[in-house]
Amino acid sequence: MVTDWEWDDTLFLGTAAHYRRGRLPYAPGLADTLAEVLELDGRGRLIDVGCGPGTIALDVVHLFGEIVGVDPDRGMIAEATREAAARELSGKTRWVRARAEELPAGLGTFTVAVFGQSFHWMDRDLVAATVRDMLRPGGALVHISDLKTETRTAEGLPHPAVPYPALDDLVGRYLGPVRRAGRGVLPQGTPGNEAAVFGRAGFTGPQRHVVPGGQALERTSDDVVAGVFSMSFSAPHLFGPRRDAFEADVRRLLREVSASDRFSERRPSTEIFVWRRDPR
Repeated sequence: MVTDWEWDDTLFLGTAAHYRRGRLPYAPGLADTLAEVLELDGRGRLIDVGCGPGTIALDVVHLFGEIVGVDPDRGMIAEATREAAARELSGKTRWVRARAEELPAGLGTFTVAVFGQSFHWMDRDLVAATVRDMLRPGGALVHISDLKTETRTAEGLPHPAVPYPALDDLVGRYLGPVRRAGRGVLPQGTPGNEAAVFGRAGFTGPQRHVVPGGQALERTSDDVVAGVFSMSFSAPHLFGPRRDAFEADVRRLLREVSASDRFSERRPSTEIFVWRRDPR
């Protein structure tokens, strides 16, 4: 459970510029799985709550008539807007800077609502109940995340593994042993048991689907650094005047692990839970 923490607008401050390069992609086949499971036909409306830079929304835009992305971080909305324009998708997408707790915000009704590794940052009972009322009868709420129970290694791949434990230790040396989150800390991590929350909100289900990952990825030190700075617990602003020194230490650590500046890892599998609004 989350204790002694309240959301503030610095949670992901400065991370948006690093997000698309630094975060590992969802498993290939995510869009195809959603199309099949939800029987999508290119019509309908999707709301992506906590959309970040549009990671999921822009990859499934062809499955809907309109996409609305909602995120409280100004940088995330700017990145999503730029990427949509670069893909010539501005006509089918709308990006709204708002907290999930501010919904429905006059956005109308939707066929599908998606949360991509964002729901744990919200007032979950409030947001689940609100989103339920924003869905059309028979609509679906989709909770998407990396599969947390799998073990991924770089065994058999050509380059060393990204030294995540050592990177976590380095973050701890700079920011302290308790996980940072905006202006506060998360001594006990973020909450789980989404099933109870969605059940209380009146959803039925879920249907669970796993899109298999495991595909080999090659990463550079620039990619890994971007990954570090894309995380809420190591957002650039948290380091203050020591940001450059921290980055230099990260790069020194990476050089010690891989002189070739190449790292191997595998895509995580993607776990999907589909909850339905009762058609009545």
